[in-house]
Amino acid sequence: MTTPEAMRAKIEQLKKDGYRIDTDIHPGHVVVKWKDRVVAESDRAVILKETRHAPVIYVPREDARMSILQRTTHTTHCPFKGDANYFTLVSNGDRAENAVWTYESPIPDVAAIAGHLAFYTEDMGAHFGIHIEM
Repeated sequence: MTTPEAMRAKIEQLKKDGYRIDTDIHPGHVVVKWKDRVVAESDRAVILKETRHAPVIYVPREDARMSILQRTTHTTHCPFKGDANYFTLVSNGDRAENAVWTYESPIPDVAAIAGHLAFYTEDMGAHFGIHIEM
């Protein structure tokens, strides 16, 4: 198991080698659809750009249909963002397990994504049928 000190040293080395993670306000309107249903719609989305990853759109929870999201027990950890919690989309008998994630208390460098949701899309190699229109 990696110690916290070793992990911090690895992160610092990656940053020295040019690894970046940045957030910006998305300049336009975003619509997230799943199975032709609107799951979220926002003019206040955040775009996260991380080295070696496709950009990810994060939508404020207030702009999502939380009634079709069920919290799961699944969690993951990213040393650059923190601990992620997951939701399953549920509607009309359809389910997309752990297709949505959130960083409720992200590390300070990416504080802009706190209280926002991200969605696994085809662009990320997921096959949930989630599409983001911008």
